[in-house]
Amino acid sequence: MTEFLQQLINGLSLGAIYALIALGYTMVYGVLRFINFAHSDVFMVGAFAGYYLSNYFPHESLWAGPLILAGAMVICAALGIIIERLAYRPLRARSKLNVLITAIGVSLLLENAGQFIFGPNPKAFPLLFPFKMINLGGGLVMSSNQMTVFAVTILLLAALQYIVLRTKLGTAMRAVSFNPVATSLVGINNDLVISFTFGLGSALAAAGGILYSTSYQSIDPLMGILPGLKAFVAAVLGGIGNIPGAALGGLLLGVIETFANGSRWSTYTDAIAFALLILILLFKPAGLLGKLQIEKV
Repeated sequence: MTEFLQQLINGLSLGAIYALIALGYTMVYGVLRFINFAHSDVFMVGAFAGYYLSNYFPHESLWAGPLILAGAMVICAALGIIIERLAYRPLRARSKLNVLITAIGVSLLLENAGQFIFGPNPKAFPLLFPFKMINLGGGLVMSSNQMTVFAVTILLLAALQYIVLRTKLGTAMRAVSFNPVATSLVGINNDLVISFTFGLGSALAAAGGILYSTSYQSIDPLMGILPGLKAFVAAVLGGIGNIPGAALGGLLLGVIETFANGSRWSTYTDAIAFALLILILLFKPAGLLGKLQIEKV
């Protein structure tokens, strides 16, 4: 039982990071109905932004970590808005295939630009938050990094729910998702709402990048590929376009991956994640919390 609970804690910590990345996928899909495959590389940029910002703050202090986290989120929010304005907005009236190919192109551009600017070699990520191991009793332990992951994820999820459900911009986001033509007719600035959605999703990806790097302490320009794909699996698992579903899918995928790593199937951990995606698409394509939508053709 102790080993089970320890693995559960580890899995939930990893799943919380997947949830933050998955929220960016699901928000963009909910508003524009396409998958922003460059999102995983915004995650990478967030990690490097935290790495370079850490040079200006003392490490492992109570106030430096939150400031670096906030700074990386602002940088990636601006990057997300720029990507939407330059790459996606001109193609908004084009076919979804054109946008999908562009998203893949932007992803490759960010990866190669990252190797050119940051260098191809991995870098050791500093400890931004005070680190210690906490004994929970009964043989269970939790690191302060894991507690930080849980705390930041809960705060950001609560803030996101408040923005989407309680603010005018959040109401506009839901309206644009439902009928963008009608919202433009009643005076809503669709461009502003979509840019805000990209910025908000990219800020969450940056938070995920900082927390992931704090836990694994190594970053490189290609670090976003696998976590980004798994976060996409999590978004589909929970129901793409559904914010609570993305959070649930991330937590479930993190737990499944952690338990697989601790079993004799550890070699096939990544394959299990994508096999799960195939099963979901076959038997419940709307995801755990998603709803099938009938489209008129």
